[in-house]
Amino acid sequence: MTRGSAAVTDVASSTRGGGSHERVTVNLTEKTARALAEAVEITSDSKTDAINKALQMYALLQRVQEAGGAIYLREKDGAEIERLRML
Repeated sequence: MTRGSAAVTDVASSTRGGGSHERVTVNLTEKTARALAEAVEITSDSKTDAINKALQMYALLQRVQEAGGAIYLREKDGAEIERLRML
């Protein structure tokens, strides 16, 4: 696997059960594959559901930033609030 690989290939689009689905092939870096495994373990979601949720969250964060907003995170009670910056 190539470091930094981010190829996405559109394979097929279909509609099933009233919803639209698009099948893609994604090459994950080793770090991203570990993050996906961690998300699946924490949430008990399928890999597909975890990826769908992650992309929706990424789009939301980008929209907030593009509109001039800011995103803040507090890791635990009492911890300092940190501003997140998306690259």
